[in-house]
Amino acid sequence: MKYSLAFALLLGLCACHPNPYKTTNRAYKDQARDYARTLRQSPLETGADSVPAAPYWVGTTNFNLRKPNFVIIHHTAQNSCPQTLKTFTTVSTQVSAHYVICKDGTVHHMLNDYLRAWQAGVSKWGNVTDINSISIGIELDNNGHEPFPDTQINSLLHLLTRLKKTYSIPVGNFIGHGDIAPTRKNDPNYSFPWKTLADGGFGNWYADTTGIVLPPDFSSLTALRLVGYDIHDSSAAALAFKRHFEQDTLRTWGEPEKKILYSLYRKYE
Repeated sequence: MKYSLAFALLLGLCACHPNPYKTTNRAYKDQARDYARTLRQSPLETGADSVPAAPYWVGTTNFNLRKPNFVIIHHTAQNSCPQTLKTFTTVSTQVSAHYVICKDGTVHHMLNDYLRAWQAGVSKWGNVTDINSISIGIELDNNGHEPFPDTQINSLLHLLTRLKKTYSIPVGNFIGHGDIAPTRKNDPNYSFPWKTLADGGFGNWYADTTGIVLPPDFSSLTALRLVGYDIHDSSAAALAFKRHFEQDTLRTWGEPEKKILYSLYRKYE
């Protein structure tokens, strides 16, 4: 009788707290099954144009899934976690991320890490232009004008630790959306604690610049490009650099910025 009552109470609790994403979860599973069917297909039997097809398909035994090599960090530019989750589960928005971290530290894993989220958009880092195909996108619940609470950053650090270990992601490949799309984006905002991440092994940081003497031929544009920034719009790239490494949004450029950049640039020489 006690067990029956407990079971009934459990059913009642479940009924009171239904999953609001039941429909979109079903759509996710259906789409994953469709991709699995595609992966199982062998190549087409017909040739391409005038090139004849081989008489039989030879399936290699040496393969695996593509592995992410970058982590891109965003702020949601929305007012709550539920609002962001709705955005990422609405087909018409055409945007998504692998993870959403709420202010209270709750982590929503929205997409398998091996699948391609639509989070980086038109972007570039170094010579890489299709960043969605090689990255994991993490969205932090933040409207773009507020600090990031410790609970949220702590969850982010735990998540980054797992991702770095699981996929062997290089230290320098933890970057922000504003770094890869400086003309369009400014996230995560200037208050994001990049140095805290760098201290944990997630992202490059600069050494003490007190004793640095800049070479006469030092070029800020060349250094920004070698670090990874797209310098097509040099002022946007410089501002993105300052936002990341100085938590500064002023459109100025002088000796302090050059020394920080030079300290980073020497890692790529």
